[in-house]
Amino acid sequence: MSREHWDRQASNWARWARTPDFDAYWKYSPAFFELVPPPKNRTLEIGCGEGRVARDLQKRGHRVTAVDATAGLITLARDADPAGVYLRCDAAALPFDSHAFDLAVFYNSLMDIDDMESSVQEAARVLKPGGVLCACVTHPIADAGHFESREPDARFVIEDSYLGQRRWVEAPMERGELRMDFAGWAYPLEGYFGALERAGFVIEALREPPLANDERWSRIPTFLMLRARTH
Repeated sequence: MSREHWDRQASNWARWARTPDFDAYWKYSPAFFELVPPPKNRTLEIGCGEGRVARDLQKRGHRVTAVDATAGLITLARDADPAGVYLRCDAAALPFDSHAFDLAVFYNSLMDIDDMESSVQEAARVLKPGGVLCACVTHPIADAGHFESREPDARFVIEDSYLGQRRWVEAPMERGELRMDFAGWAYPLEGYFGALERAGFVIEALREPPLANDERWSRIPTFLMLRARTH
């Protein structure tokens, strides 16, 4: 299960995420925050991890409540931001009244949540009518395949089925003294957009930002970002 994986990786992830200019967040997050509407009353981040997105939302004026299912990650988030509101709970069973929030954010967490469909339904429930959901996920195409080599013109190959939900575990990544094991769920586009549709969301904006200075990943999108609104 994803929760068990992140329980084991919590301290590794905090070191990984908090090292400046280290991972993709530092390059891609500006494109995501361009999709996020100005703050209103209450913002909910679902799957907050060690808290960096919540902290960045606060810097932009949002009044944030952040939740995660992993006890170790919630502890790390609270330690980094003692004044913040961080709660441990299941994304598929949020402990909030209906229509309590103006904005819900999933930043690279939908693919780590074991019950993605129910979590999207819960986000819809706790949002006010006309409330906004902003999400970033690893791109379904990037999740489905790989480049044959590191050459700039290397072919991108999808060897197995792109369709359907599937579990993935990436080989351990080591950079300098840091090591991180990544694992989660992969879905086709229809998996994400079907869940949003069934929860009553309408897509307002969609982005597939390329990665500059990497010829391979300027051809294949790494992340998918979206903004949706409840009826």
